[in-house]
Amino acid sequence: MKIPRFMIAGTHSGVGKTTITTGIMAALAEEGFRVQPYKVGPDYIDPSYHTMATGNRSRNLDAWILDEDTVKEIFVKSASKSDIAVVEGVMGVFDGSSGTVDMGSSAHIAKLIDCPVVLIVDVRAMARSAAALVAGFQNFDPALHIAGVILNRIGSERHLRLVTEAIETYCSIPVVGHVKKNARLELPSRHLGLVPTVEGGELAQMVTSLAGEIKDGIDIDKLTEIARSASDIPGDTAADLSRALISRTDQCPKDVRIGIAWDEAFSFYYQDSLEALEEKGAQLVPFSPLHDQALPRDIDGLYIGGGFPEIFIRELSQNTALMREIKLAGTQGMPVFAECGGLMYIAREIVDFDGNRYQMVGLVPGSCIMEKKLVGMGYVEAESLSDNILAAKGKKARGHEFHYSRIEPGKNSYFKYAYRLVRNRYREPVLDGYVDGNILATYVHHHFASDPELAERYIQSCSDYKKIR
Repeated sequence: MKIPRFMIAGTHSGVGKTTITTGIMAALAEEGFRVQPYKVGPDYIDPSYHTMATGNRSRNLDAWILDEDTVKEIFVKSASKSDIAVVEGVMGVFDGSSGTVDMGSSAHIAKLIDCPVVLIVDVRAMARSAAALVAGFQNFDPALHIAGVILNRIGSERHLRLVTEAIETYCSIPVVGHVKKNARLELPSRHLGLVPTVEGGELAQMVTSLAGEIKDGIDIDKLTEIARSASDIPGDTAADLSRALISRTDQCPKDVRIGIAWDEAFSFYYQDSLEALEEKGAQLVPFSPLHDQALPRDIDGLYIGGGFPEIFIRELSQNTALMREIKLAGTQGMPVFAECGGLMYIAREIVDFDGNRYQMVGLVPGSCIMEKKLVGMGYVEAESLSDNILAAKGKKARGHEFHYSRIEPGKNSYFKYAYRLVRNRYREPVLDGYVDGNILATYVHHHFASDPELAERYIQSCSDYKKIR
């Protein structure tokens, strides 16, 4: 199977990966290519820019949360429908879950799918030294194929000539383009990173402008040549992965309808996680906690994912009719799965950065308090402390957390933690979330493609509720 592909990776975080990658994707789409975008790691916001640039849903390739076969399956299944696959890396190309192995890194994914890498280098305040930097990345892991370099923050034509000559002479890697240091290539950001594209505004126009800026300095034809140089994916591998996908369907009840929160405040979902639910028999019915006055009719469960409820806290608190209906559904036994922003929304209240309190749904007997610094970030292993709608007691599942709030149980209230987390970064155990009957709220972002049993148990819970509602 021939899948033209390349990865845009960086020497470090902040080198301009997302902005440049989004611009390249948009430029390729303007040239008429069907572009399938990807993001390495557990990011939600960067993929939303990829989707806006290409018109195709971006997918996460995460070799820590998912096993390697599932990563390859996700890639082959989606990329085979495109003209070209473009993968955005995470952090520096060798940065992953460990300081000694490449697990979860961009390099890990590139080698897993045999993908040529185009390395972005920030060359401010350097010239010939840029070649030493690139050579270091080139020699650190000879199994990684660095096929090209993009120079970011070029100061002048002379600067461009010096750096290009150095890299191409000493590293024998082509410089496929550059971005000037005064280029207007900034995307809007705030405390959790870039502003999600679901918030609209001028973001679509900004992405279109990026394509024009990218075409001025980056050789799109050279990038497509690099993509076409990627090796074929063996036919037996593609067939095996396809059979594995088929074998995981038809495992649980069909025809359950799950209401899924989707609007400016809630949009953090993995595309392949949603598709895993659909492949197991769920119909996902979107609703808006911001704009809808009632839940969709005839639903059998609720899934309220992550997002930025703290940005829309006033509007959410004013939609009291919907919050009352969600609380009633939860107290009457409807399965409610809420993660991160969803946990905040179904808590009793959110206390914002200035200490103002806003009433929320009230299914979780506690307050979510915004802090000025990160409370939790990184990979986690979550062990269920009791049976819940995703897992039996004692089961462990891998996930990710990234939040500025903390949950504070209400005084004199019943509060049952859902998980014991082991944070991969520091290995310290912490208690997380809340569980009560068919309610599960957690700061952990799960990926249903990581373990078929999670989706199956959730859908079975919805099916059981359907029989009695």
